[in-house]
Amino acid sequence: LVSLVLFLSETTAALCLSAAYRAAGDPMWHWLTLVCALLPCVLVQLSLVFIHRDVTRDRPLVLLLHLLQLGPLVRCVEAFYIYYHAGRVEDPYVSITKKWQVPKDGCSEEIEKEVGQAERKLRTHRSAFSRTSVIQAFLGSAPQLTLQLYICVMRQEITAARSIFMLLSLLSIVYGALRCNILAIKIKYDNYDVRVKPAAYLCIFLWRSFEIATRVTVLVLFSSVLRIWIFPVVMANFFGFYFFPWILFWRSKSPFPENIEKEFSRVGTTIVLCLLTFLYAGINMFCWSAVQVELNDPDLISKSQNWYRMTMYYTLRFAENAFLLLMWYLYRTDIYMYVCTPLLFLRLLLSYCMAIFFMLVFYQFCHPCKKLFSSSITEALLSCFKFLFFMRKTPKSAVLREEAAVKTPENADEARSSSKTIDCQKGNLHQSASSNA
Repeated sequence: LVSLVLFLSETTAALCLSAAYRAAGDPMWHWLTLVCALLPCVLVQLSLVFIHRDVTRDRPLVLLLHLLQLGPLVRCVEAFYIYYHAGRVEDPYVSITKKWQVPKDGCSEEIEKEVGQAERKLRTHRSAFSRTSVIQAFLGSAPQLTLQLYICVMRQEITAARSIFMLLSLLSIVYGALRCNILAIKIKYDNYDVRVKPAAYLCIFLWRSFEIATRVTVLVLFSSVLRIWIFPVVMANFFGFYFFPWILFWRSKSPFPENIEKEFSRVGTTIVLCLLTFLYAGINMFCWSAVQVELNDPDLISKSQNWYRMTMYYTLRFAENAFLLLMWYLYRTDIYMYVCTPLLFLRLLLSYCMAIFFMLVFYQFCHPCKKLFSSSITEALLSCFKFLFFMRKTPKSAVLREEAAVKTPENADEARSSSKTIDCQKGNLHQSASSNA
């Protein structure tokens, strides 16, 4: 319901604002606003049709409503219809799922649960709306928010309609990032019964709000003074994240994935993978994607928690934001005459630090599966910084090999002891799953 409300309200506001730009004689802003509104709508309809396999089913009315951009509304009505009629009639087809509880005091129990046809359909709807929320957020709302904020800066005015629209876009992006975090947790810990507490939702909301708002503001400020140079910055970010999963896939020398959909040819599978990496690059343009694409994995998603990659991302992103703000400060124009630019510079850097702070709080205290981590995020960050400091102090490869040879037995012993501890706490099959997680 939240996804539907945000989708309809943001699309309606975008169409109204686009009409206002056209009436005011601004064709460029009119067409840019319209494109940023309609492109994610088309992608949302395609994703809903793909997940529910409507092409292979005889449902012409549903397909027609999707063509009319009413797919989310129809899906929401269908989901509520299934929800209110579930349990009234005995389900003839019931499957049993087995999942483990998140360990408490070193103990965990296996839970068996009957899943009927109605609940299976509701899970499909919930999964579809989660994915469409991510698509709408980072391929529609994020470019739209950047565009409208840029218009406000260049015109030096903030109207009521534009401010409401930007608020809706920001809420849509934050909600999409939140759903992305929850999806990442459920994919990585699929064997566990994961329950996210309200404190975790609050931490994710604050983390994503500070991170996305700061990132969009930095890009807008930089583009307002150096319009040409914003294109190399955006292209380098986007194509860097777009080709990163493909480079890892080519280096792994794994066979081409062919188990995405049985009806797909090699060309269709390639198109789906390109769209997936396109969305992955769009997410990483504005914030850290909790879901890591791994094309050589059967599920296309990495289920390992890579603290080093996260640390590298936030370190480089903070340095990039600081550099872009410095360039804006040096080349600022007269439109910032009545703005205290040093204070704004410090506030934006502090906002990004606040985002990192709430991210650390979430992973250290509020993550629903923090007891399954092999090491906490603070320990991982300390090891990352120690590794970087060690690399700077001893650049010679011979010294590195000697240090690695000395530390290898200790690390192996620690790994064996940690695995023994996990095995003692949780039982045989469950232990291997939790150590992999």
